[in-house]
Amino acid sequence: MAYFAFHAVSGPTGILAWQEYKAQHAAVAVQAAELSKTKSAISHQVALLDPHHVDPDLADELVRRDLNVVRSDELIIDLQPAK
Repeated sequence: MAYFAFHAVSGPTGILAWQEYKAQHAAVAVQAAELSKTKSAISHQVALLDPHHVDPDLADELVRRDLNVVRSDELIIDLQPAK
């Protein structure tokens, strides 16, 4: 009887292990929520880059950032980083 009671409390599937499993489940649930949020943000950006209808603002932002391109009527002001 004592053997079974001991393993019911501290065995690999006992009460103590069950509490640890619940803590791990909570940590994984938080991580899954963060990943879901990241996935939805990426999905939104991918939808904006649809080849049949590209969002002009996003395309302009990507071209400016990646190719370092500006229009001829724009003024560039170089700001020095704060010391």
